[in-house]
Amino acid sequence: ELSPRPHDTGMVTLAKTQNFSEFELHARTVLGLPINEIKLLRAGANAVILATEESTSQPTYSGIKEALQTPNSDIRIFGKPSTRKYRRMGVALVYDDLDTDILELRKKAKEVSDKVKVNSN
Repeated sequence: ELSPRPHDTGMVTLAKTQNFSEFELHARTVLGLPINEIKLLRAGANAVILATEESTSQPTYSGIKEALQTPNSDIRIFGKPSTRKYRRMGVALVYDDLDTDILELRKKAKEVSDKVKVNSN
């Protein structure tokens, strides 16, 4: 997929995994500003929060408090006004030291995303 915009697959950079987030890199590129060296600061992984059904009404979310109790984690809810099955509604972010096993981080990101439920009203 070609997405000439910031995309949820790069949101792991919002966990401060590198010195520039994907949004900063996108803005600098569009504005023609220089991009200094990009440095990896810590390991990170993300997992999407998916809708499970279709609805034209504004969704609500449950499990956010439980998800955020996980150490070194964060979530972003995209604020989309409706749902459809498998629509990406948010992303769970996890991070740790650079030497952390990335497969363990991916598993942890999935566990965090699984705690957040998209509720169709």
